[in-house]
Amino acid sequence: MTALLAMDDTDGTVLMQAGDTSYALRVDRAAGTVRLLHWGASITIEDARALRLPHEPANSFHSPLDGTEELAVNGQVRFALPALDVRYADGSDSLEPVVEGSVGHEDAEGVSFIVQLRDRDRPLAWELHYRVRTGSPVIERHTVYRHSGTTGEPFVLARHASAQWNLPIRDAHRLSSVHGGWASEFQLQRTTLAVGETTLTSRRGHTSHQANPWAAIDDGTAGETHGEVWVIALAASGSWRTTVLRTAQGHCSVLTGAGHEGVEVTLAPGDSWTTPTTTGHYTHEGFGQASRDSHTYVRSHVLPHPEEIRPVLYNSWEATGFDVTPANQRRLADIAASLGAELFVVDDGWFGLRDDDRAGLGDWTPHPVRFPEGLRPLADHVHALDMQFGIWVEPEMINPGSEVLRRHPEWLLHLPDRTASTLRNQLVLDFSREEVTEWAFSWLLALVEAADADFLKWDFNRSFTEAGPRSAGHRVHLDHALAVHRLLDRLRAARPDLRIESCAGGGGRTDLAVLARTDQVWPSDNTDPIDRLTVQHGFTQFYPAQVMSSWVTDSPNAITGRRVPLRFRLHTAMAGVLGLGGDLTKWTDAELTETAEHIAAYKTVRRTVQHGDLHRLGEPGDQGYYAVQYVDPDRSGSVVLEWRVDPGGARTAPPLRLRGLDPRARYRITDDALPAQARPAAFTGAALMAHGIPRALPAGPFGSRMLIVRREGTGSGRSS
Repeated sequence: MTALLAMDDTDGTVLMQAGDTSYALRVDRAAGTVRLLHWGASITIEDARALRLPHEPANSFHSPLDGTEELAVNGQVRFALPALDVRYADGSDSLEPVVEGSVGHEDAEGVSFIVQLRDRDRPLAWELHYRVRTGSPVIERHTVYRHSGTTGEPFVLARHASAQWNLPIRDAHRLSSVHGGWASEFQLQRTTLAVGETTLTSRRGHTSHQANPWAAIDDGTAGETHGEVWVIALAASGSWRTTVLRTAQGHCSVLTGAGHEGVEVTLAPGDSWTTPTTTGHYTHEGFGQASRDSHTYVRSHVLPHPEEIRPVLYNSWEATGFDVTPANQRRLADIAASLGAELFVVDDGWFGLRDDDRAGLGDWTPHPVRFPEGLRPLADHVHALDMQFGIWVEPEMINPGSEVLRRHPEWLLHLPDRTASTLRNQLVLDFSREEVTEWAFSWLLALVEAADADFLKWDFNRSFTEAGPRSAGHRVHLDHALAVHRLLDRLRAARPDLRIESCAGGGGRTDLAVLARTDQVWPSDNTDPIDRLTVQHGFTQFYPAQVMSSWVTDSPNAITGRRVPLRFRLHTAMAGVLGLGGDLTKWTDAELTETAEHIAAYKTVRRTVQHGDLHRLGEPGDQGYYAVQYVDPDRSGSVVLEWRVDPGGARTAPPLRLRGLDPRARYRITDDALPAQARPAAFTGAALMAHGIPRALPAGPFGSRMLIVRREGTGSGRSS
């Protein structure tokens, strides 16, 4: 068995084996730095020892260190953007790093490696931490910064990246990332990197709808099934910044960390700052394998309960809005249960005097007129229907007229000498204050226990403005999110059976840190199934379908006004964690019957959808056709969801070629677009991958179908 960690103390070479990839460093004591030798396909320690850094002729206008250090600092002969920038009490900001030592450790779960460095003459020390899990290509990194003095003046970390990731030199580099806005999250973009700095960031106090803290880099030639791809992500739920640098010499580096410009960390003697974790992994098998490696990592090492199957839920928001009453919720629950829903979620409008969005936030007790007996009778009704009971909450927000705000105006997140701006008629509470999170924990725990709730939909419906009253440099953009993490950890520890969905007006808080504390994510408030195909395509580039909540709602859609057949809406939502969100009291008997049939079918395949390996068979808008395929880990079966969005013309589409199957096995295919067959046709995996399946989609502008592909001898499906 190959060792996961090998070190050569004579020349400082370090080799970490991450799955079938290698990450090689050289700890250069003479230069006081750590430099990357190799990140790519697997090599040996002997190979790593023999590696030399690229030769770059010295001149007085360029530093050979730029683009090669594991954490570049501001100081000496360096000209690139620093990952560490300090401002000492005397105003100086130049560092002269010294390597103090390094240590590695291997255990049953993997390996860890730490390099200790310090500033030669100032009391700043930092540690580079590496972690590789057994069998995983993902490398975890973070940095610990310390004021190593026992006395003296504090200093400020003006830039405090979690890590600097350096990529091998290639002829070109291309950046893949997701962008957008409210109701248009996770729009995938692939852009050739120009020489210079490209920054992805959120200044909003949360990960944001506009960008997401992951990026993929390739050499410009990678596709879904081929090519070198490096993926870097940051586990941060507040403001963050990722900067991708490309130099004229061909170096490419990714610096990532919590905060944005102006978010400073002050360290007094004895203080330390531990950054969020950042992850990186490499594959030579294209964007598809890069995504599957990300999904596996999230399931294996991030999610609290990765083994679970997420239930089919119903959410009442689009049916009742703020007009939540025991009667209309009971009626919706009865219908939802008859369709096969397993979780009923009461959305906004159940608390305080919440008749619209101008009141109620902060007063987290059941509406005194609508729910004089509290939520427990409704919860008991839902439980009697054999469904779990869920509640919508927005703990970090408050309405200006809230009783809590009248008692505690100091709890508001705002600058004291500025007007507090309202967005959506609400303000933000300062969760960097311990007394605020204590209050939130108290009422949340009481609410869950009183209602016997199984599930919380945790929302966050506005970004920070006028933030920064607690400390200089807007550190609240970091501390607020960390306090939310601690609160979620406490709540889950107190109620281990509680499950939580992360929502921020849609996908505005989606990251590895929040996924470590929740069970699923609401990717977008836009449930238009055509738009959702694009959202889900971008979402699953990094995050697995297992955490992607997706609803079937009314037609025409509330946001876009588009009319789409129910079948298409159902198939789109079945590509993740299936949910219902329409006004079921207005659906026809035929629509309810069709929905119940699809929910029953989904339950037979959802283990494959939620836990299988995802293969993207095209892209949304690709000549009108798009499909995704999920393959069981043992290749015993597969599920394919395919859509056609009015391509027009009489073009004959090429067959749909599957992936990930056992080429020697025989598979039988059930197509829900065709009448039930006594015995479905059988093909070898080789034929299904090499030749494919005809695109026999139903007629009309919006065609869709689900294919169930099962290896002979494994049965027709698995209920879960």
